[in-house]
Amino acid sequence: MAISLSFSPPDRLIISLNSVFLPPMPMWKSNTINRNYSNNRDYRNVSISAINSSPKIVRDRSLDRHVVKQSKIRFVQKLKTLLLSKPKHYMPLSILAKCRSYLALSKPHSLLSMIHRYPSIFELFTIPLPPTALNATKSYSQLCVRLTPAAAALATQESHLKSTMSETLARKLQKLLMLSSHRRLLLSKLVHLAPDLGLPPSFRSKLCNGHPDKFKTVDTSYGRALELVLWDEHLANISPAPEVKSGLIVDRPLKFKHLRLRKGLNVKRPHRDFLIKFEELPDICPFRTPMEELVKESVEAEKRACAVVREVLGMMVEKRTLVDHLTHFRKEFGLPNKLRGMLVRHPELFYVSLKGQRDSVFLVEAYDDKGAFIEKDDFLVIKDRLMELVREGKRMRRDRKNARIHNVDYDVRNESDDDYDDDYGDGLDDLFESDDSGADGGGDDDNDDESSDFFGVRKKHDFWTAEAPNVVNREGGKDLQPW
Repeated sequence: MAISLSFSPPDRLIISLNSVFLPPMPMWKSNTINRNYSNNRDYRNVSISAINSSPKIVRDRSLDRHVVKQSKIRFVQKLKTLLLSKPKHYMPLSILAKCRSYLALSKPHSLLSMIHRYPSIFELFTIPLPPTALNATKSYSQLCVRLTPAAAALATQESHLKSTMSETLARKLQKLLMLSSHRRLLLSKLVHLAPDLGLPPSFRSKLCNGHPDKFKTVDTSYGRALELVLWDEHLANISPAPEVKSGLIVDRPLKFKHLRLRKGLNVKRPHRDFLIKFEELPDICPFRTPMEELVKESVEAEKRACAVVREVLGMMVEKRTLVDHLTHFRKEFGLPNKLRGMLVRHPELFYVSLKGQRDSVFLVEAYDDKGAFIEKDDFLVIKDRLMELVREGKRMRRDRKNARIHNVDYDVRNESDDDYDDDYGDGLDDLFESDDSGADGGGDDDNDDESSDFFGVRKKHDFWTAEAPNVVNREGGKDLQPW
């Protein structure tokens, strides 16, 4: 069988199939174009329709570096939290070795070498062991680790800041409860957001019980929960949108509708038309509009879901959190099952970072074009000083290495693992997850299958339808507040 193409008028294409068994039978294929539709397209009547495939994520290095910076100090923050949880703020290495899974330290790497990587934050010392019946005459000592004076002073400042901002942290919890459908949230789910919100590790025992005028803890069939007591009308308003500079020389209305996106981000025209149409929809207040009043998987429901995520991210210290943490609150906040797909679908509001073992979501309006915070939280100042201590420790290790090369008597023990990558995987969740973390339930696993349509339309080419404090005296002075 052979295929031959015959010449034809420009509006038609003739394809004829020649076979020795069948007579030639031409097939006419129309090649006409609806020129009236292509030339007179009305962008004001763009339908909000869904496509089967999700948009491609365009990486933003200026935002990804925040995730990388967090991964570099993960071990420091975890070990610091362990030390501060003890009454005297130190731990023997024999006991600390049992916490390797929490510290996410793989077996080939020594715990002692990781401590030596941060000489400006951790220091080693020995304490005598009490005599035993078998060794009554010999004296033994055990190696312990504690914070350096500079790191201890920084931890004291952080603890004091959290105690002074107790009222602000309580308003965050109150606002989260006002966003929930039943005005109640499980404590086992709140621990996922606690570090990002800036809550102290003891927030369940102190912060939750220290403001009975706002909320209270109750027992439920799923575990302990935090329940709203007082509805605050001042908090029941959506956060105002930031002022956007037009950058135009002549102050006059634009001829075409403008969509503000991150620098270097371009989207296809159907996606842009959808985002412009979505932006023109009236705002829906998630505090005053319950999810039950909206049609499931409708445009209004997605508008409300975006407003909920925007309010939650706006309460975070770094205006970001893990996507997995948000999925724990899908039922309480009325979020869609395909939450990650919704976040990717709105690059004008959110940015999903693929850095790390789990995806993070950023609130785009909280950062400028260079990835810097527009309004910096007070807790970020503490984190920046911690990063300075980490860099100082790196300089100290470099000086040790140079001294070893020049045959200077320097203590360089356990320097073999200095090139160990800081971006190791996180074995467990944050230490905030404790006794009642198992009440999460297995029904909150995120299903990010983007193969189905969003609003029930399966048309192939349609886009979207549906000064630092005093140093802590570690021997007899005032101790930091334990858990």
